Amino acid sequence: MRMVVTGATGSLGTRVIEDLLERVPADRVLAVVPSGRAGAALAARGVRLAVADLDVPESLIGVFRPGDRVLLIPADDPAADRVAQHRAVVDAAAAAGAGLLAYTSVPGALQARAADVHRRTEGLVLASGVPYTLLRTNWCTEAYTERLPLVLHLGVVTQAAGDGRVASASRADYAAAAVAVLAGERGGHEDRTYELGGDTAWSLSEYAAEVSRRAGREIPYRAMSYDAYLASLTAAGLPGFAAELIAGADASIARGQLGGVTGQLSRLIGRPTTPMPWSVAEAMRGLVDAD
Repeated sequence: MRMVVTGATGSLGTRVIEDLLERVPADRVLAVVPSGRAGAALAARGVRLAVADLDVPESLIGVFRPGDRVLLIPADDPAADRVAQHRAVVDAAAAAGAGLLAYTSVPGALQARAADVHRRTEGLVLASGVPYTLLRTNWCTEAYTERLPLVLHLGVVTQAAGDGRVASASRADYAAAAVAVLAGERGGHEDRTYELGGDTAWSLSEYAAEVSRRAGREIPYRAMSYDAYLASLTAAGLPGFAAELIAGADASIARGQLGGVTGQLSRLIGRPTTPMPWSVAEAMRGLVDAD
């Protein structure tokens, strides 16, 4: 049985493969990559590569085998027809007789137009006939901490989340969940939908207070309207779908739709999720080390 990861060179895919290599022999891991050069570092560690262009479904012929456990990580190319790309993977996995098809989706409560890609992909997965696992991940804490250099430069946290709370978790937590599904010896994840998020929900005011504490100066939280925040993200150069997803997530947070704590993530990975203050501390330490 092989574990196959699409989007293997992305931020989540890389972490998933790192964790898989701690659980299974490298030759049981297959990374789907856009080119051999992109996957060279993985190949050097013994990971098998499948070079495929998701815009060309024929390039996926022969990639999957009967019994494979496949993780479909959403494409992030703003110019791509992402639903068509995902359909190509789903169809190829179904045709090969894959044993499991896992998909990293978005929370069921997320109300954002950009989430339509995930809803449509979920429909493709469910209609494929392949045993499935839907990993609906809440917001990633790194979505905030990776913007800390700008926050520290401007001296303010600007978001459109109002006073809402978000049960975020770290990228490492979500990767661990995917690995638990792919490499679990006992299975039991077939035809399951998981709503995954952190053990504790927090507000942007609490986040700003933690940043302030670590920075040694006041960094306030300034709430913006959805339209103003979307405009600022677009002006900063984010692709339209990414800007809409981020601003839409904030709108969902403001409506109280992403603050629910299910406990499913910590149960799946067998440990508590990463607290927001720890993620802030790690990110701040990295900025200090870089200086």
